[in-house]
Amino acid sequence: MALTLVLVAVTLGAYAYYRSIESGIDREEIEVDTTRPPETGALNVLLVGSDSREGDNKKYGAKSQGLGERTDTIMLLHISPNRDKATVISFPRDSMVMIPQCRGRNGTVLPGGIREINSAFNSGGINCTIQTLESLTNIKINHFVKVDFTGFKNIIDALEGIEICLPKAVNDPKAKLVLPAGKHVVNGEQALGYVRTRYALGDGSDLSRIQRQQVFLTQVMKKVTDGGLLTDPGKLNAFLRSAAAAVTVDSGLSLDRMLEIANSLRGLTAKELKGITVPIETYPQNKDRVQFAQPAAKNFFEAVRNDSEPTAAPSPGKSAAPKIEHGQVRVQVLNGSGEDGKATQVADELAAQGFAVIEVGNAPATETTAIRYAKKDAQDGPAYADAVAARLSKDKRTPVAGKVKPVNSQPYESKVDKLPDGPIVQLVIGKDWPGVRVLSAIPDSLKDKVIDSTTNPCK
Repeated sequence: MALTLVLVAVTLGAYAYYRSIESGIDREEIEVDTTRPPETGALNVLLVGSDSREGDNKKYGAKSQGLGERTDTIMLLHISPNRDKATVISFPRDSMVMIPQCRGRNGTVLPGGIREINSAFNSGGINCTIQTLESLTNIKINHFVKVDFTGFKNIIDALEGIEICLPKAVNDPKAKLVLPAGKHVVNGEQALGYVRTRYALGDGSDLSRIQRQQVFLTQVMKKVTDGGLLTDPGKLNAFLRSAAAAVTVDSGLSLDRMLEIANSLRGLTAKELKGITVPIETYPQNKDRVQFAQPAAKNFFEAVRNDSEPTAAPSPGKSAAPKIEHGQVRVQVLNGSGEDGKATQVADELAAQGFAVIEVGNAPATETTAIRYAKKDAQDGPAYADAVAARLSKDKRTPVAGKVKPVNSQPYESKVDKLPDGPIVQLVIGKDWPGVRVLSAIPDSLKDKVIDSTTNPCK
């Protein structure tokens, strides 16, 4: 993410230079055997921290050389379709999950089964990891970035250190971290120790370490976007060359793709970056392991998939229509899907997002969901109906003029203090009902678990 944000500064005159940077990046193909989840307009990048002890990483465990690599860190960077919010989702490496059948590193078929999530990477590499996460979340992974211990250190050194805050003194020889309590600017080696130490800080769990890693990532984001990196050619050059040499990415993450992503991320800062850990609970068969807590994890993944749809920009030469707030829109919800209770369920979901739902009922059986407004409201109706259309998942639907006659209807107890004036929008639920988009990728039930730029690691 830092690399794409830096590339916002690219000019056409520097294109050849950045081509030379790109040539230093290692790449691997994404080759997943199973049917993959659909695209939603969001950008999902898998961030993998490899615990390989090969090459320069030998110093972190020579006895582990030749034993492959596991995912020391697994994070999914989810950037909303509007490119205005970023969520880092962490998966505890001790999570016991169903790993699907996939190809191993040597090409053999690995049987599926319940194992630790990081074993997918150890046995099947990045493709088995992607296949596992997609099967667990039903979220399409667009790209991946892998970095090992040495690569991480080199990137932090190129940024000239990152500020951290320790709630107590730390003396952890295994993580090579010895520092007093308080604020510090840590270099590559110290930074690696900070994000790796497990027993010297927090409660000794991987969850505590994950939260610290998420805090650290927000600090990296601050340094990249607010630390003058983009305006200092020397620092920028050092960072880009270090980043290029440190990472392995998928073959689809070309320079052109990076530039495309970078342009879409203009204005995204550390304030919009939030970290969250997948809801977990103790694994019954082994108290030292965890499993995804249900239905919380399922609901969370659904919220991520149903993230907000992009807002269409006005056509050239046309001024943008006044923004219609949810509370300004009166809605009649009619169920034509044949599924009992659907109108009330959808009405509750829209009311929770501030719409003034006034009526629910049934419509004649219909295949296709539609948003309608009265023909007499041809001037204002489309704008009000658009506000409802924007809250439906999948492709945005174009409101149509003309309402249908309900089979039956009844008043809905509105949640708004005062009913607004203006057109009444009719939502007719069809058999293809796409669902209501959530307002945030993080459900309200998990808000207290969020790590962001305001989180104080010294508390």
